[in-house]
Order: sequence, then structure tokens, then C-alpha cells
Amino acid sequence: MTTHRPRIVDLSETQPNRRRGGDLRAMLTPTAVGATSGFMGLAIVGPGERIGEHYHPYSEEFVYVVNGLLEVDLDGETHAMRPDQGLLIPPHVRHRFRNVGDVEARMVFHLGPLAPRPELGHVDTEITDVADRGAPPERTGAAS
Repeated sequence: MTTHRPRIVDLSETQPNRRRGGDLRAMLTPTAVGATSGFMGLAIVGPGERIGEHYHPYSEEFVYVVNGLLEVDLDGETHAMRPDQGLLIPPHVRHRFRNVGDVEARMVFHLGPLAPRPELGHVDTEITDVADRGAPPERTGAAS
């Protein structure tokens, strides 16, 4: 039996997370909607931007490119991604995304299962340009 009511979340209700590059928006999360098995969000990556390399020790990450052209490095091997393509990233696989096109890229992501605690869900393996400007690298449950 469900202990929470279905809830529609608008992108405008979410806060941008730019600590790892791009604009990551966690939308359907345990806090926002009572999710218990994972969370879903949207990554918005401008031309020339990237999301720094990281991995998830407890979760698979499912990604689906909605708009733009991306390159994803998986344990150091580069793959091209375009709209209407999806990818499953297993736990512990290091990954980073780069927008290699001239328009904004949008990618839906879902991680599950949840880590035992949010701070254990995400491990950064490089410092991004954003972090170089003063934000320390973090280990959080935040997406992608």
C-alpha cells in the first residue's frame, strides 16, 4: 500500500545544482515525492559544459538523452549519445558527460536503488571547473 499521494513536480520547483558542472535538477526524490526505490531528475548541459567524472557505489544510473549531443566517458572509454538514446550505467562505473554540440543538451536520469544514506550515493573522482572556482568536491546522493 502506498504511504504517499502521487505528485506532479514542475522543473521550476527544483533548485539548480551546478557543483559538478551543468545544471542538475533532482525532481522525483524521497524528499519531494516520497520515493523509496530511487530518484529521477534532469541534467541541463550547455554547449561546451560537462558534468564531472563520478560514480555511484550503490545505484545503477539510467540516462535518456532528450536534446543535444553528448559524449559520455565510461571508465575512460568515450561514447557518443544523441537524442532518443538511453544508457544503463552499472554501479561503480566512472562516468562523465560533455555537451559536444552547439545547443543545450537535456538528459533525464534515474538512479536506483537508493544508497543507505544520501552522502554515500555519489563519489566524485575529479574536480570540475565549477569546483575549481571555489566549491569543494563533494560526496552526496545528488544525481548524475
